Amino acid sequence: MARSSESFNKKEKEKSRLKKRQEKVKKKDMRKSNSPGGGLDDMIAYVDENGRLTDTPPDPTKRTKVDVETIEISIPKRTEEEIITTRKGRVEFFDETKGFGFIKELDTQEKYYVHVRGLLEPIRERDLVTFELERGMKGMNCVKVKKA
Repeated sequence: MARSSESFNKKEKEKSRLKKRQEKVKKKDMRKSNSPGGGLDDMIAYVDENGRLTDTPPDPTKRTKVDVETIEISIPKRTEEEIITTRKGRVEFFDETKGFGFIKELDTQEKYYVHVRGLLEPIRERDLVTFELERGMKGMNCVKVKKA
């Protein structure tokens, strides 16, 4: 006599799957029967003049006319501004043998590195100079340095 290929455990699992499927269909039918089902009109939301969402359409008497030509979609073009690139400072330290030093800007009191390659004319300590800044590997460097 051959044994059945379905065991008791397999039958129980199949019964529970079938039961869950039937419960799911039953819940779906309950949701459909309890929903108001108004359609598209119930799903539409309006925005009032204060920017709040409402379910009533806005009052047409409060409508304002907007001139389409005054609406800017992009960022306005940047106007040419005069950028001051030359700065004034005083030489705080300069070692002629090593070829570097530091210049302290008069306006911001910040110190910047200067190398002999950035000089247009020889400088000494406590000289008033004009210079431009350029980004170097370790920070801002003074270039085009000359006496004021």
